[in-house]
Amino acid sequence: MWNRGLIILLCGLGLLAGGCKTKQRIKLPDQGAPTAVTAANEASIKSFEMSNLDFHTFSGRAKTKVELDKQVHDLTLNVRIQRDKAIWMSVTATLGIEVARILITPDSVQILNKLAGEYIAKPFSYIYHYTNRGVNFHTLQDLLIANVSSSLLRNSSMQVASATDEFIVVGLKEQLSYQYRINKANRPFNFVLQEVGGSQNLEAFYSDYAMYGGYNFPNNTTLNILGDQISLKASISYNRVTFNDDVAMPFSVSGRYKVIN
Repeated sequence: MWNRGLIILLCGLGLLAGGCKTKQRIKLPDQGAPTAVTAANEASIKSFEMSNLDFHTFSGRAKTKVELDKQVHDLTLNVRIQRDKAIWMSVTATLGIEVARILITPDSVQILNKLAGEYIAKPFSYIYHYTNRGVNFHTLQDLLIANVSSSLLRNSSMQVASATDEFIVVGLKEQLSYQYRINKANRPFNFVLQEVGGSQNLEAFYSDYAMYGGYNFPNNTTLNILGDQISLKASISYNRVTFNDDVAMPFSVSGRYKVIN
């Protein structure tokens, strides 16, 4: 059960979204119909990229509620990011018991299952057993930090629609279709990513934006995954956020851990 729960947590954080199957399609919203739709150009891409958070490090602590198969699990999630280098996560359950650590780099994925005493180390390409190759380290980093992903926007077929109080960006890259809904401050409040053909679906909602040292960051992130065999919702509410402080990413594996291949 714990191994399944850990996989589901990773799924909710966007790593294994490919394992969650659905037949839904991305569509432009019906309400607030766009007043203009144009093929994206360099200027429109730049305008979104310029509003992305240009940080060196990120550290956040969040109360996290995971709803899975009608069961609710309350967790504490610590996230630390060294931009373009590493993502570190620590998962704590009730009574302050740390149950897992995760370390992700552009080249590797490591998972320390503290409850079971198990350790998994794989190249980053391992996630392609579960998801499209268009999902990379930078896509995951952007998902967690609420940035519009340059790795998706660049070299993709993309359109931008303008409504009264938002922009809508719809595109296709490497058999991944995506949609961003972006507010007038050029910060996303909704993101959908799925594989063409409907075998993957991940949706993120960002809300309660606040300024942290000049960085416009959402205090609340909700991740929804609906599929043939899974219904998951992860609500992440940050109560501590800092940018550009020194961050430690402790990740040691003692001899008592069993290596899982």
